[in-house]
Amino acid sequence: MTKDSYLVGLIGAGIGPSLSPALHEREADRQGLRYLYRLIDIDTLGVRPEAVGDLVRAARDLGYDGLNITHPCKQLVIDHLDALAPQAEALGAVNTIVFEDGRATGHNTDVTGFAASFARGLPDVPLERVVQLGAGGAGAAVAHATLTLGAGQVTVVDALADRAADLAAALNRHFGAGRATAATPDRLAELLDRADGVVHATPTGMAAHPGLPFAAALLRPGLWVAEVVYRPLETELLRTARASGCATLDGGGMAVFQAADAFRLFTGREPDTARMLRDIGELAGAVTAAN
Repeated sequence: MTKDSYLVGLIGAGIGPSLSPALHEREADRQGLRYLYRLIDIDTLGVRPEAVGDLVRAARDLGYDGLNITHPCKQLVIDHLDALAPQAEALGAVNTIVFEDGRATGHNTDVTGFAASFARGLPDVPLERVVQLGAGGAGAAVAHATLTLGAGQVTVVDALADRAADLAAALNRHFGAGRATAATPDRLAELLDRADGVVHATPTGMAAHPGLPFAAALLRPGLWVAEVVYRPLETELLRTARASGCATLDGGGMAVFQAADAFRLFTGREPDTARMLRDIGELAGAVTAAN
């Protein structure tokens, strides 16, 4: 039987500015649901990321229907779950937990969220050679998504060489040898010169980390640019890329589609992603105006 009342939350560090509560609650209101989305900030609580297991158990015992999980708990939470959906297992990271019959099942909607956003926003771009900047949690998800979408080869570039190499190795195990390679930032110029597009998955461009992740001179017409950052929706990278003649994709779509997939998992109801895309524009715009 479908319920009409839900209690969900987000566990992570420094999550006060998150737009997830508003995205979920706005859509729930339009569907006539009583839906409370609470922030469980480990910084505010004064606990270490390793406490995520205790927080998950407490939420289950308090009657939560589900949780979203963000940095730095997406990998740590896995040991505290009863089951993993295939996508989460392949990625080694969980961003959504559903509680049902006393069991906690982990999912990853970052992968499906980026894939849906990319297919909507850049449907016809070439994908033979893709450069991805950033091999952290978001980077792992979007690299999986990009290869799932049919990319020929993804080159993962990260300042931490071991992190890039580990992600490339994991991608090759899952998708087949040669589908991913690792590189250091000093090779960006030559890589972007030959690439069809670049996916940016580092914090650069966020309100707290302004600027460009690489030199503007490396942008050129014919190179597409996909951004993961969504606060602000228009980063300096996207502004500069558009001025350079690049097709671009902002991070708002990924934020919306991953939230919509989580909403569907929590409630069993179909969210209206067109309305949620309008919401992210309003919410992110309001944040930009306030800063």
